[in-house]
Amino acid sequence: MSDNLQEWRDETHAIIEELLEDGSNPDAQYEIEHHFACQDFARLEKAAVDLFKAGYEVTDAEEMELDDGATILCFDAVTEGPLQADAILADIEKMLPIVAKYGVEYDGWGTYFQE
Repeated sequence: MSDNLQEWRDETHAIIEELLEDGSNPDAQYEIEHHFACQDFARLEKAAVDLFKAGYEVTDAEEMELDDGATILCFDAVTEGPLQADAILADIEKMLPIVAKYGVEYDGWGTYFQE
């Protein structure tokens, strides 16, 4: 997507609204997975280390095949907390400069439905 915070703000509100409309528990604790991707492992690894140093849990890098057959490397930075746009956006604001520094793409966030 983009590093434009307003676009992420709109996307975040839309995701939360959809989850709550589907009946997800507004009072639950959610595992929020922020997604990152890059074709260069060294740059991806540097971004992961900086995100870890900033206090985020990071997953191991994985290879994914894109629709066009190209391979990309990706990982997640994971947080846990209530499904609140302000908290999620605060994390995005902290993450965007880190990944921009290394030319890594922030590919949005996701979570799971909570009963």
